Amino acid sequence: MRKLRILYVASEINPFLQVSEVAEFLRKLPQAMQEKGMEIRILIPRFGSINERKNRLHEVVRLSGINISVGEDEKPLIIKVASIPSAKLQVYFLDNEDYFNRKYVFLDKEGSFYDDNDERTIFFCKGVLETVKKLGWAPDIVHCTDWMTALIPLYLKTTYKNDPVFKDTKSVFTIYNNAFEHKFDEDILEKAKAMDVSDEALAHLRSADFEGFIKIGCQYADSVVKANEDMNEKLSTLLNEIKANKIEAGIEDNDVTETYFNLYTELVP
Repeated sequence: MRKLRILYVASEINPFLQVSEVAEFLRKLPQAMQEKGMEIRILIPRFGSINERKNRLHEVVRLSGINISVGEDEKPLIIKVASIPSAKLQVYFLDNEDYFNRKYVFLDKEGSFYDDNDERTIFFCKGVLETVKKLGWAPDIVHCTDWMTALIPLYLKTTYKNDPVFKDTKSVFTIYNNAFEHKFDEDILEKAKAMDVSDEALAHLRSADFEGFIKIGCQYADSVVKANEDMNEKLSTLLNEIKANKIEAGIEDNDVTETYFNLYTELVP
């Protein structure tokens, strides 16, 4: 059996950044899958709170220089890389001065949600797929973790469905209890558009909120995973409506590696 190629995408990973339990999940699962013989890549945003010197990030010039469209704007994408010292894992960091050169992650120093977190998310999701294209590395599975990655399953089923790198790629979307109350501007649909992405395809995003992102991810992912057993009421209702495939195991459970391993191997013929 050939090695499965798994691309992990999230907003955080230990030891570089921890905002929620996602960071620990992303630290453990890829290494476990690598030890099972899978080929792994990991992509996260290069938030400003990640110390480049301390963590020995360096730019990958051959991957940098792509422009990513967010609505009518084009933003340059810079790719950096670093290794996790205690594991044979490389992490790629997607950077842009306008979106990620800040001291804080999703909230400013007053604790207010950044108004452009939608643009940062769209830039990141599009940037992930363009980076992987430039790598020329065709993933069997893209495992998207939390709301900031929710548009990737959509783009895989539309803009990139006939791309040689992604034509056979399946997506997994894991939902966490990381809800926010912020409502974005109504132009979010225009910003999120890409080739072959219609207004109808983005219909769930019209609510311009956390639930909109989750619905989009659930609609287009090949498998949806519930990471927390104690989801808030809104998310529980949402998941029940979708009748998603759910994995109840938490990241500390001994069988979580086997559960995901089985999920991946079932998704890929």
